[in-house]
Amino acid sequence: MTQSSATPLPAPEERRGPDEAASLTPAQAFDALYAFCAPALVRQTFLLTGRRELARESVERAFQCAWDRWPEVARDPDPPGWVRAAAHEYALSPWHRLRPRHRHPEPPPAAPPDRALLEAFLSLPPTYRRTVLLYDGVGLDLPETAAETEASTPAAAHRLLHGRAEIAALLPDLADPAVLHRRLTEVASAERLRSAKPPAVRLGSERRARFWTRAAVAFTLAVIGATALTLHTAPTKYEAPVPAGESVQGVPPKPAPGTLSDTELELRAKLRAHTAHGPERLLPETR
Repeated sequence: MTQSSATPLPAPEERRGPDEAASLTPAQAFDALYAFCAPALVRQTFLLTGRRELARESVERAFQCAWDRWPEVARDPDPPGWVRAAAHEYALSPWHRLRPRHRHPEPPPAAPPDRALLEAFLSLPPTYRRTVLLYDGVGLDLPETAAETEASTPAAAHRLLHGRAEIAALLPDLADPAVLHRRLTEVASAERLRSAKPPAVRLGSERRARFWTRAAVAFTLAVIGATALTLHTAPTKYEAPVPAGESVQGVPPKPAPGTLSDTELELRAKLRAHTAHGPERLLPETR
């Protein structure tokens, strides 16, 4: 499928020449990639999820990951495809269902035909939806679509045919793949979706990297402190546990103390009458 300049669902983008690319700094190269890919990628992600805020968040997160691994992404044969795959995978993560703001649907498109197409497209399973978008929307060929969705070529073909059939059953006018491509482009273009500026994305990536670095250092220090405390307080030799007491047969129980005799009362009074502290000592009387 060919691509026009106004198409928001682009095919793999053209690269710069070797001399021009080599003259760019990493930040300039990243900003150029972001400015060229981000607007269309936000529209693609909106079609995948039906959520505008999630689409913007997914694209920003994908580009933040790309900036974190920029040497790897810059040497990749297809940097736009790398970022697109990261954005699509983040957008289709099932964990988003647990977020409070994603429990309620967003307002659908205003035009009834656009709303019907988006509802039919979102009724597909996520893997089928992504396959149809990449093949009929972005314009990748079947092997590239299979590679990006991590599926075999026959599996990708089955998903594509099944997805087309499901959409055609709901909307017969879209049975032609060319018409489906045009309508997906129109639905995505009708939404006013904005993306953040490239410097803001790079700054957010660097902040996340610093946060996780500090968290890793704090966790490491906590583990070291807990280990040191354990080594300091742990016993250095084996101490056998005290066995439980056992009753001895044939020994009478210890009698409880009874009343004192007159002699014992007299001795207690004599002991209390003498000084408790001092050089004097009580000596036994000799009779």
